[in-house]
Amino acid sequence: MYEVQPIRDRDKLRSIAITLKKRNEKYYIMFILGCESGLRISDILPLRVHDVRHFDVDKIYERKTHKKRFVYLSDEVKEIIYDYIDDNKMVDHDYLIPSRKHRPDGAVRPIGKVQAYKVIREAGEDNRVWGLGTHSMRKTFGYHYYKMTGDIVTLMKILNHCDPAVTLRYIGIEEEEIKQSLKHFNLFKKEDLVAEKPDKMAKKILAHKKSPQKMIV
Repeated sequence: MYEVQPIRDRDKLRSIAITLKKRNEKYYIMFILGCESGLRISDILPLRVHDVRHFDVDKIYERKTHKKRFVYLSDEVKEIIYDYIDDNKMVDHDYLIPSRKHRPDGAVRPIGKVQAYKVIREAGEDNRVWGLGTHSMRKTFGYHYYKMTGDIVTLMKILNHCDPAVTLRYIGIEEEEIKQSLKHFNLFKKEDLVAEKPDKMAKKILAHKKSPQKMIV
């Protein structure tokens, strides 16, 4: 089963964000919001301007878990989002990540999950980061939160998980630790393999002696 990955390298994370901004600022906003909040894409796309303005006082309803949670953003991220809202002259009922396509009745709608997946995957590939999808934003949030704080219990609560082991596996820490441990696991050393060469050479000489030789006149 294909499983998307978090973006572990912070330089790559910034590069992908810049790539998305160059393509369209709304994708950039979607990306930083997802990576900074840990929200699922199904909770990000329906957001309207008034939702973002009231993150600190109103809880977001998670569609998958049917639970509510606060979303806390740094002042820097808020400023980026508010500048985007002001520059595009958005009002409270506008979708934060609008699509160019309208509904049959002419109403504006947010971009779809397929489009969101496509732009993130392509931005990753442009920066030589493979295996990305919309869930990578949430996993990236979890990965870096854990790396910065080491607090798996709080992270588990933020992500609405019920087991720390599930959270570690989800954010890619378990896989990373396995890879690190295997880097130092080896049964053979270089000198062990080199030591076989004289035996191989002796066998070749013996085989050569047994083969019929042409007489030189």
